[in-house]
Amino acid sequence: MAIELNNKKTIGAWTMYDWANSVYPLVITSAIFPIFYEAKTDETINFLGHNFVNTELYSYVISLSYIIVAFLSPLLSGIADYSGNKKSYMRVFCYLGAFACMTFFFFDVNYIGWGMLSVLLGSIGFSGSLVFYNAYLPEIATPDLHDKVSAKGFSRGYIGSSSLLIICLVMIMVFKVPAEYTFVLTGLWWIGFSQITFRGLPSNVYGHKPEGNRFAKGFKELKKVWHQFSDNKALKRYLASFFVYSMGVQTIMIMAVFFGTKEIAWGSPEEKDTGLIISILVIQFIAVAGAYLTAFISKKIGNIKALGIIVFIWVLICIGSYALVYTPTQFYIAAATIGFVMGGIQSLSRSTYSKLLPETEDHASYFSFYDVLEKLGIVIGTFGFGFIEGMFSIRESVLMLIIFFIVGFVLLLRVPKSEALRGN
Repeated sequence: MAIELNNKKTIGAWTMYDWANSVYPLVITSAIFPIFYEAKTDETINFLGHNFVNTELYSYVISLSYIIVAFLSPLLSGIADYSGNKKSYMRVFCYLGAFACMTFFFFDVNYIGWGMLSVLLGSIGFSGSLVFYNAYLPEIATPDLHDKVSAKGFSRGYIGSSSLLIICLVMIMVFKVPAEYTFVLTGLWWIGFSQITFRGLPSNVYGHKPEGNRFAKGFKELKKVWHQFSDNKALKRYLASFFVYSMGVQTIMIMAVFFGTKEIAWGSPEEKDTGLIISILVIQFIAVAGAYLTAFISKKIGNIKALGIIVFIWVLICIGSYALVYTPTQFYIAAATIGFVMGGIQSLSRSTYSKLLPETEDHASYFSFYDVLEKLGIVIGTFGFGFIEGMFSIRESVLMLIIFFIVGFVLLLRVPKSEALRGN
């Protein structure tokens, strides 16, 4: 069943998955669970006979989840491309992540291993589903609309996740509902709204009729795509840059709240919790404007120039955060700036990659390479962040992020000019 390109209903169904699954990185990764985790755990945790800083252990578990996804997604995407069954794999990872969210309800520091397993499976489910979700972008829209459609998806995700976060905060702060119930609600939200996506997207876009061993055929499909990379210099160089600057972006998304928890001089524990939530909401709502504004700028000056400006701003943010951010007001200013470039860089990175792809039916396989580099970047970023914190402090970990963005910026300058990436 072929998809009609630029069909508003199809695009709407696709972007609804951003609305559905973005509650995981916001409620679980960025907002309520980190605060819950900090409150429930001691500064030092004994795990498997070793003592870890609590956030250090958390960063290691996140790193492990992305290593697993990095190994799984290429092969699974090859099988999905061969069988035309992207949606089924997307659904499996979606349900895995959503049900893992619900198990956070049982988090108990006395059984920290089970809690870390929930963190691991939730992260695998979220990341794994995105491989197949992103692969639909070049199949539902023509290249001239990729920036706009990608921005619409991320914007819908920011608004949807913020809406649920506000609901969760009302439950906790007004009705005094224990935070554990918000984790269950997050999983239900994710599963519920994803049904709109699963109903709106066909599973076999090109009408493939698989025969024989799907594992072997999937591996062959992946191998074919790998060889095609060697003929696309722009794609290879762009991925090299994306790999490095994405280390910084994704690590900040995961660890920013912990920086605010440990390094900002809050007046009281209550002010700290409120301030962290406010800063997260500031990031979310400003990111909506950032995504659309970046799509507009890229249309005028081209994708690579627009990305270069954003990555350079990230360098300045990290330098400022390391040297200047100590008070709540300074933290809010940093959060507002991060929100603008967060929405822009996520949306434009995805659409830029989509524009560089050759004519192909193997979109899941191509996006699995994009996803693998992103996940390996997160592994390096979160592991390095936790390691440096364990050796020194969380503020020193920011120095590593500055290096990531500088190197990513330099590599971005090496991407050759491409007609697909030029502005109008």
